[in-house]
Amino acid sequence: MLSSDDRGVVTVDSTDQRFAQDIGVGVHRLRADEPVPDGGADSGPSPYDYLLVALGSCTSMTIKLYAERKAWPLAGVVVRLRHGKVHAADCADCETRVGKIDRIEREIELGGPLTAEQRARLLEIADHCPVHRTLTSEVKIVTRLAEPLT
Repeated sequence: MLSSDDRGVVTVDSTDQRFAQDIGVGVHRLRADEPVPDGGADSGPSPYDYLLVALGSCTSMTIKLYAERKAWPLAGVVVRLRHGKVHAADCADCETRVGKIDRIEREIELGGPLTAEQRARLLEIADHCPVHRTLTSEVKIVTRLAEPLT
């Protein structure tokens, strides 16, 4: 049974499909899976899709909040994202030089009669969204073994 009343995230292996996961976030219920070519049943977005959802929604919210505070005429935000792996040697501005690195491409469309300066500033503000900061900073994940399911 999913229980995440404290707004934590709970992921439960769904035994009916190979990779499918049932996810609880507070009162919300989601599903994650892998695409068919990767061995899944495509019954939900992939874990990387959810990562992009987190970045895209945070980016949009951050831009909207900033424009609202400045009383700028932002009429809407569309954030398009893609994730892939690239060879580190092909990345001119990356510290890692060997193997592959994750690359996220983010395109932001701003609606409304904004000036060129306002658009440029909102593009800068996109990098200040909390999820962007998390993804570009050092992250420590602490893992422990829980008691077995009964």
